[in-house]
Amino acid sequence: MNKEQAREFASRWLPAWTGNDPEKLADFYSDDCFYLDPAIPSGVRGKTELLSYFKKLLSQNPDWVWTQIEPIPMEDGFLNKWLARIPVDRKVVECIGVCFVQFDNKGKIRRNEVYFDRSELISEITKYNKTK
Repeated sequence: MNKEQAREFASRWLPAWTGNDPEKLADFYSDDCFYLDPAIPSGVRGKTELLSYFKKLLSQNPDWVWTQIEPIPMEDGFLNKWLARIPVDRKVVECIGVCFVQFDNKGKIRRNEVYFDRSELISEITKYNKTK
């Protein structure tokens, strides 16, 4: 995959993370996918587990917005450097992170691993929960 192909894919995929539509997001993934992020470091396998996780995750974060900073091509996919803007109460936490995305032969994501420092996000969520 080259940079332009990665940009084009991200222009369709990243907006699916916003708006609490887990089925739309899960459509980008293969039936036998593997996904992990800092909240589930052991990951989930298969679209059924992934959809269950996305339902919970997106319902808690319907207004976050993900944008690509830079795509870096790699075998069968790309490394995606991104910026997430995550509303927490009246503040928007900005996180920069990376994930790698690898595709199967049908163009679906077969592996997606997400890495970022969640410390500021967790701190803001903790503050918010204490004021409730």
